[in-house]
Amino acid sequence: MSIVFHHTPERAKVWSEKFAKGRPDIPFHIWPETGPKEDVRYLAAWKTPDDLATLFPNLEVLFSLGAGIDQLNLANVPPGVQIIRMVESSLVEGMIEYVLWAVLSFHRDMFRYARQQREHIWDGSHNRPAKLYRVGLMGMGELGSPVLEKLVSFGYECRGWSRSRREVPGVKSFAGVGELDAFLAETDILVCLVPLTDATRGILNRSLFEKLPKGACLINCGRGGHLVQDDLIPALDTGQLSQAVLDVATPEPLPPEHPFWDHPRIFLTPHIASAAQSDTAAEAVLANLRRYEAGEPMTGVIDTGRGY
Repeated sequence: MSIVFHHTPERAKVWSEKFAKGRPDIPFHIWPETGPKEDVRYLAAWKTPDDLATLFPNLEVLFSLGAGIDQLNLANVPPGVQIIRMVESSLVEGMIEYVLWAVLSFHRDMFRYARQQREHIWDGSHNRPAKLYRVGLMGMGELGSPVLEKLVSFGYECRGWSRSRREVPGVKSFAGVGELDAFLAETDILVCLVPLTDATRGILNRSLFEKLPKGACLINCGRGGHLVQDDLIPALDTGQLSQAVLDVATPEPLPPEHPFWDHPRIFLTPHIASAAQSDTAAEAVLANLRRYEAGEPMTGVIDTGRGY
């Protein structure tokens, strides 16, 4: 019984040290070294090697090194292999920090002031309290719910939307396609954190933008595939949206000639909103291995039928 780690050498070094201390009984291999392939029961990877069934015939668990699994080729994963997404504290903390920064920056007009600075304009405006802004977050899961809790603590009027109803203290909850329009109508700042699935691909589109109050702000820190890129700039140029904050794109990085780079109302960051730290990620997988070996449910199990 062994595990193969498939990612960067820097992360591999931290993981190998953690496993040497925490589970010295499990041989730890760093791709492309695998040891006897028939002994490999566990694989930890961002993206998987081709032909997993042949490569690791006795694979039991695939640990994704990301909070999502859209980067994985699920058709390449043999039937019966459990897929586990990464759930650990630094992912949550990073997302809370990023969304809070983006919401506060829009609320306090920082994006406008940045534009004014480039034009040498000194023009302040009266500050509005947080309670006058309605923040709507799509995706009330392991990341979204803690983000909403933090926004509530800052005084924002918060709404949450997800496929099935979730309850977060202080948050008005909406669920399913039938309640999406009502959710959007009450949202001044829209945060996208839903998983990327066939059902959510392209969900940030012209039709959705038109259901938001005029002048709304879009914050996408889900995946680039959520956004129909050709619909964003028209929404900004007409004023239907007044600002977009994008941490994700398709492709990544965007080509140099892409219009998002230079649009004055688009703020781009290079997919840095949240990332698992190597030490805490390794500890999360070690904890899941203990659960698995004890016959207990693991944290972050993926329902392949739903895609998350």
